[in-house]
Amino acid sequence: MPSDPEDDYIPWIQQFCESFGHDYFVPIAQEFIEDDFNLTGLSSQVPYYREALYTILDYQVETAEDHNDDSTNLNGNGSNSTNNNNNNNNTTTTNNTSTNTNNNNSKKPELPNKSLLAHSAELLYGLIHARYIISKPGLTAMASKFERNEFGSCPRFYCDGMHLIPVGSTDIPGQETVRLYCPCCNDIYIPSSSRYLNIDGAFFGTTFPGLLVKMFPEIENQCRIRINKFNQNDFGLKLFGFKINELSLSGPRMKWLKMHPRSDIEKDEYENCEFSIPVRENGDEENEEHEEHEIEGKLEEDDDKTMASE
Repeated sequence: MPSDPEDDYIPWIQQFCESFGHDYFVPIAQEFIEDDFNLTGLSSQVPYYREALYTILDYQVETAEDHNDDSTNLNGNGSNSTNNNNNNNNTTTTNNTSTNTNNNNSKKPELPNKSLLAHSAELLYGLIHARYIISKPGLTAMASKFERNEFGSCPRFYCDGMHLIPVGSTDIPGQETVRLYCPCCNDIYIPSSSRYLNIDGAFFGTTFPGLLVKMFPEIENQCRIRINKFNQNDFGLKLFGFKINELSLSGPRMKWLKMHPRSDIEKDEYENCEFSIPVRENGDEENEEHEEHEIEGKLEEDDDKTMASE
């Protein structure tokens, strides 16, 4: 018995997520896509937005190739039927059909070709995916992938194989490809396989990693265990058994680059020095000037004492 073609049909979302290099994506629920509120603002970013949305939802979409095939079939049928008519009727009917087709072509909007429609559908799905993974069902689906280590492990030794999280450096598509974020060392890495280098980072966005870590506190617990497991002071570059000073030009700079503020005073200092040089208050400047004058006065007194003693 031949199989039913409806049973062999694979939905577009399933085909997209199972295709080569799309392991980072999760299937989006159709109810989420059909809600217009979740698609706000995407129509201006995706060409042929309505046709791309219908393609994702497995609706039939007419393309330029389909329109050309239909027009050629109509012309072929018309030529066969006109052979049975008289020459006068043939000329009048062909003129009428040509004018009608020209009018129909002028009224119909421009149709996308199949390759452009496929690109628009992938772009639209990626932008919807960035919004879906910050919802509760999307976070749960991505957390299961994170637990199975489908995104890879951190290559840093002290992170002890911490699982990575996909992230984008920007929410604007076409700027940069996807990166992998390590919650243990707070660093970003490029995917090890080249199959993921064509995935846009905007399909995951900048909000997802931080929201995933806060929604699942066990991720922070895993990072805390790994940080306390190793004593990073035990290792360092040495010359003949002596450690190289961090202040030297060839010293280990990664240690203080990875340090994070712990106390409230260190956090305040970090916030003041993160993006600019901290501005000193007027009282601090006056105290420093007063101290400088006192030091200069002491030096002058010392000079007078030395001259009198001589």
